[in-house]
Amino acid sequence: MTYQTLKLSVENKIAHVELSRPEKLNTMVMEFWQDMIDVFAKIEQTAEARVVVISSQGRHFTAGLDLSAFAGLAAEINSGVDGGRIREQMKNNVLELQESFNVIEKCRLPVLVAVQGGCIGGGVDLISATDMRYCTEDAFFCIQEINIGMTADVGTLQRLPHLIPSGLVRELAYTGRRLLAAEALGSGLVNEVFADQDAMLKKVMEIAADIASKSPLAVHGTKEMLVYTRDHSVDDALRYMAIWQAGMFYSNDLFEAAAANAEKRAPAFDDVLPPKQLIRRKP
Repeated sequence: MTYQTLKLSVENKIAHVELSRPEKLNTMVMEFWQDMIDVFAKIEQTAEARVVVISSQGRHFTAGLDLSAFAGLAAEINSGVDGGRIREQMKNNVLELQESFNVIEKCRLPVLVAVQGGCIGGGVDLISATDMRYCTEDAFFCIQEINIGMTADVGTLQRLPHLIPSGLVRELAYTGRRLLAAEALGSGLVNEVFADQDAMLKKVMEIAADIASKSPLAVHGTKEMLVYTRDHSVDDALRYMAIWQAGMFYSNDLFEAAAANAEKRAPAFDDVLPPKQLIRRKP
């Protein structure tokens, strides 16, 4: 499948998704939102993929939402159609856009993101949904929505408070100022800062390869538990863990890991089965 705003490659069990409109600063045009849905659906169906890396081409990771792509919404608001119905439709539009980043969090595979230059507006929504974040020294992060008279609406305000201190989230969201790489590292938003994009991608791919070498079933369970725990009480999360473990513990991966350790060799784990998608549209 071809994508208009992204590129997908799968090599050495790593699915690499690249934002591929560098001449337009990887702005998020209408096609981007559908491409994100489609590319993650494809990854879910690619059994050999065990981890995802998101990066982008060009000087900046993304300049965020392409406002011109949504110019038609203003015309609809002034079209004479009943205001209540227009607003109910707008609610559904926002939920649809949110799903384009929800797929990152819902993905069974860990998702790593490598950011260079500007990560603006919708870019912060995107990276907030990933498992691990890395950036270059010239990177900066900006909740741009407040600067254009709107509230960030596709995930930043819901996920970022779980990643960095609440006071810092509020400062960034209320002022729209830039969070530079050093502060992003100090606040815990990113795991590591690199001199340039080449060095960053080299290291991020090494981390992804390390994850890909582990039991894919165990990695899937680990991500499932971490996301569930964030939104539930400790007691609820422990109970869910027990139920999960009852179903997943007795896999061949456990015995293969033990045998590999005894034989002093690298373990060889089977790929997980892709979803059957009995009724959903296949990518």
